[in-house]
Amino acid sequence: MKLKTSLYILLVILISSCGSSKKSVATISKKTEASREVPRADPRPKENKEVDRTEDLVVSEAEIDLASLSPVDRYIYDYAGVAQEEMRLYGIPASIKIAQGILESGSGNGPLTRRSNNHFGIKCNGWQGEKVYHDDDEAQECFRKYNDPKYSFRDHSLFLFERNRYAFLFDYKSDDYTSWARGLKRAGYATDPRYPQKLISLIERYNLNEFDKEVLGKNADMPLPKPQRVSNSDLEFYLVKKGDTLYNISEKFDLTVEELKLINRLKHDHIQIGQELKVKTR
Repeated sequence: MKLKTSLYILLVILISSCGSSKKSVATISKKTEASREVPRADPRPKENKEVDRTEDLVVSEAEIDLASLSPVDRYIYDYAGVAQEEMRLYGIPASIKIAQGILESGSGNGPLTRRSNNHFGIKCNGWQGEKVYHDDDEAQECFRKYNDPKYSFRDHSLFLFERNRYAFLFDYKSDDYTSWARGLKRAGYATDPRYPQKLISLIERYNLNEFDKEVLGKNADMPLPKPQRVSNSDLEFYLVKKGDTLYNISEKFDLTVEELKLINRLKHDHIQIGQELKVKTR
């Protein structure tokens, strides 16, 4: 997203959103305005001094005073472009991703996020990278840790795109944020019964759907991607590939890890590349 366009959209959001800063657009001071009045003729000889051109600089109307932004507005400013790029690559509405990030990370200021760059509260579940432990539903649960927040945004995209139980979400229109919000709850993403309403409220309060409209406008002739669904009725066995874990295989086939271990008579969680696992219970 070009900087000019991004700043324009953000200004629209900041001006129209409730609770947003009224000082987000830089203005020219009265002193500067006064200095632009036509000076009277000075009969004294002029000294050969370097002219100070500081007052001649014009502040762009699109320039934003970042210090004046609220935590939510600053989060939008920092990550809207990342969310839009993920929308182009994976079809997940940028508005949904931004709203989830705001909610799950405390606008990037939550204790878990500050320690791990994990903006979506994704737990370890077979994760091979760095980990942190944090009290959540239970004490000291394992969460994924990222070197940079952008990797958290990408992992969130993959988390939804590669799991069968979220596949139905991609049947919704990419600007239908209400269906996406309700669908996430129905798919079991969150246990909070008010999770959809919280996402929708954030999207509408901060006009986050404007970011969806920009992506859809630029991609008018190119449809957004949709995941390939894996039907349990079509596959009876699954061949383990590099990077597979019992958890992500169970997610693909709507099984629990314990069910997968039971039907394959596994006594431990270790699997090998090329191993054939049964993925049908009948």
